[in-house]
Amino acid sequence: MGEIATSDRQITLYYSSNSARAKQTIAYAETEGFALLKIDILKTPLTGTQIVEIANRLQLKIEDLVNQDHPSYTQQFEKSQLSSDDWIKMIRSNPEIMKQPIAIRGDRTILVETPTDIIKI
Repeated sequence: MGEIATSDRQITLYYSSNSARAKQTIAYAETEGFALLKIDILKTPLTGTQIVEIANRLQLKIEDLVNQDHPSYTQQFEKSQLSSDDWIKMIRSNPEIMKQPIAIRGDRTILVETPTDIIKI
C-alpha cells in the first residue's frame, strides 16, 4: 500500500495554485459537484515517496513528471539525464516544474490535460 490515501468517494487533486489549468479544473469539478480534496503542491510539498507513487500510478518515469518547458525549469536547468533520486530532489525543491494537475480517485490516476478531463476519473 502506498503513502497516498485514496477514496472512491472523492477526488484528490494535486495542483499548483499558480496554474490557470488547475484553477479551471477545480472550478469545473466543483460545478459538476465532485467531492474534492485539493492539495496545492506549492504549499504542501510532496515527499519523495509520494512523487514515486504518483509516477507509478501514471505509469511514467519520474523524469516524465517534470515539465521541461516550464519557465522555472528552462531558466534554472538544462535538459539532462539524471537519476531518479535527482529528479525527485529537483521536483521537491521546485514543485512548480511538476506536471499537474493530477487527479486520483480510488485506483485511477490521471494527468489532467484539459479541465474536462476530470470527468474521466
